[in-house]
Amino acid sequence: MMEPELIKSLKHYSAKSFITDITSGIIVGIVALPLAVAFAIASGVGPERGIFTAIIAGFIISALGGSKVQIGGPTGAFVVIVYGVIEKYGYSGLVTATIMAGVLLILLGAFRLGGLVKFIPYTIITGFTAGIAVTIFTTQIGDFLGLTTGKMPGDFAGKIMIYAKSLGTINWYACIVASTSLILIFLWPRVSKRIPGSLIVISAATVLTVIINHCTGLTLDTIGSRYGSIPSSFPAPSVPVFSIPVITELFPTAVSIAFLAAVESLLSAVVADGMIGAKHNSDMELIAQGIANIVSPIFGGIPATGAIARTATNIKNGGRSPVAGIIHALTLLLIMLFFGRFVVYIPMAALAAVLVSVAWNMAGFPAIKALLKGQKSDITVLAVTFLLTVFIDLTVAIEFGLLFAAYFFIKKMIDVSEVRERRSSITGGLSDSGDAHDRGDLPVIPSGVLMYEIEGPLFFGTVRKFEIAVEQAEVDYRVLVIQMQNTIYLDAGGLQALLQLKNACDRKHITIILAGIHTQPYILLEKTGTADVLGRENVFDSVTGALERAAAVAAEVKQQ
Repeated sequence: MMEPELIKSLKHYSAKSFITDITSGIIVGIVALPLAVAFAIASGVGPERGIFTAIIAGFIISALGGSKVQIGGPTGAFVVIVYGVIEKYGYSGLVTATIMAGVLLILLGAFRLGGLVKFIPYTIITGFTAGIAVTIFTTQIGDFLGLTTGKMPGDFAGKIMIYAKSLGTINWYACIVASTSLILIFLWPRVSKRIPGSLIVISAATVLTVIINHCTGLTLDTIGSRYGSIPSSFPAPSVPVFSIPVITELFPTAVSIAFLAAVESLLSAVVADGMIGAKHNSDMELIAQGIANIVSPIFGGIPATGAIARTATNIKNGGRSPVAGIIHALTLLLIMLFFGRFVVYIPMAALAAVLVSVAWNMAGFPAIKALLKGQKSDITVLAVTFLLTVFIDLTVAIEFGLLFAAYFFIKKMIDVSEVRERRSSITGGLSDSGDAHDRGDLPVIPSGVLMYEIEGPLFFGTVRKFEIAVEQAEVDYRVLVIQMQNTIYLDAGGLQALLQLKNACDRKHITIILAGIHTQPYILLEKTGTADVLGRENVFDSVTGALERAAAVAAEVKQQ
């Protein structure tokens, strides 16, 4: 049933649950502030846009989503896409692409396609996630070292070249702040796992920077010095003008945003399900994600999705219903209204440390290490997706990753498939109850009958194997039996091969009989009318029945 989880949760809500959700929501809201600001800056937009997104998208995703504990907002996964779109099309182009992505997400949910995300190969997800991590890390080198770089290019190689030329401008004060902050972030879990170290580091670094700047005169870039003040209200809503040329040009980008939002939000929801022992509604979650990505850019935001780290923080602090996510959004709203002026004092070096830690956690080193020990095909897909994400574009990486994954899957199916001739008797694979094999009385292939067994699916990739095997038959036969006991899948290519074989056999007055056919191949034969072409009397779900029919036909031909 397409019903937001909030409505279900409120049916059995209590005062105790409300208190727990308020506590968790406030903590998550405070934690989300520096992350929202950091992701916005890394994406090439102003810090306020990250706050707008966290408030609007965070509220909508919790209020309308299909997960009890999902926390939505800007995430590191979008940094690559957003930065590239801003570079090429400006913020107006990003707004258009994000709204289009929101529509796509709603359609995915409305047509109940949320489960399709599960079919995306793990190697592709690991590859582009690692690529995004490298890209995030690359964007933060300048602020981490306090380099004076000027405007940065969008491509990976260009950034590295600029950094190499700017090494002489290292600000050691910024470097010390960033390094200390990063060390504290990684050590903080030993102190507390409920409150992320990023919040502690940002708070401490901000206070210390203000004090040191005031007392010593040392300067360090802050959000305020680079971006100015943080607004205390939302901008007026603005809807872009859509046209066919704009939609056509930005559609691939919109698909990438929708794809990434769907993958990350549903992965986050699955992780959350495992932590609380619940089950989310993936289709309702996609619809909520879509609405959030339509409304957020209209009010000055950027793309949003489910945030795994913030969702985990919500769970660890006791959040068990969407109310906690709504409180998180309201907390951010209150911070923006009354305390936004303090955000300008956050040092860029500390934000860089937070993003470097995010990149490290995103990289997924254990998963990569495990995949590198596996098959060469998986390693190839992983490497292609990773390299294309880093050096070219996430959209291209996903396209080629899926292409390579499909190619290797088809190749594996072809390699494991086999078409072999049965010479004298059947030694197994009979479907009859109390079959001859169990009785020790193996059915013998009658004289004048040629039998071939297909091992594996009969589809466009394996059709040629089947055709070659039949063409090479050296015995004289009047009946051709195709044993399909181990063929659980048949596609249009396989169907066409059977029809071509039927035509060739008709010219030679040879009868084709299908033995041991499974449900999917039989349904396809019925729907396409192929069962009538072959003759329903020649299609059997058992091997024994097929051989009896073959013996009768062969005997009849011999008498003629």
